[in-house]
Amino acid sequence: MFIQTEATPNPATLKFLPGRIVLPEGTRDFRSAADAAISPLAEKLFSVPGVVGIFFGHDFITVTKDDTDWQHMKPAILGAIMEHFMSGAPVLRTEGQAEASEEFFDDGDEETVDMIKDLLETRVRPAVAQDGGDITFKGYKEGIVYLSMRGACAGCPSSTATLKHGIQNLLRHFVPEVEEVRSL
Repeated sequence: MFIQTEATPNPATLKFLPGRIVLPEGTRDFRSAADAAISPLAEKLFSVPGVVGIFFGHDFITVTKDDTDWQHMKPAILGAIMEHFMSGAPVLRTEGQAEASEEFFDDGDEETVDMIKDLLETRVRPAVAQDGGDITFKGYKEGIVYLSMRGACAGCPSSTATLKHGIQNLLRHFVPEVEEVRSL
């Protein structure tokens, strides 16, 4: 098994590509070892000293570290990923692959929300996934779009610029009702 790695815009996060599907549907974000109890793979990764966050996408895993050097962590992370996939164990212990999503918006804003979600799904999420992260719609109220940034995007130094200049400008261009974009 050959696992590729890619740098992300967040220097504390590295993207691992195992060459196979990680999650067939949805994404999963683990911010602590306690969160990882539903995933044998996430538990193994959190056992590597220095790991502080794990994100599973369709065909990638991003690992976020503390101030430990990647040079010391990377072999252990690669070993844990390889060992997991070679064992045939499931990535998640539960049936539900995707995280539950609670969204908020007024009933009268359904058409606007549908346009926002379509733009996020077709133009934003694929680009963000290439960098090892994900952005999901959380809500819309009084012209403000609320998004959740996860994986490599969470805590990334350039995430504010991406959110304000990239995503906000895109949404304002195609959906005039949008005034601002905020991260939750």
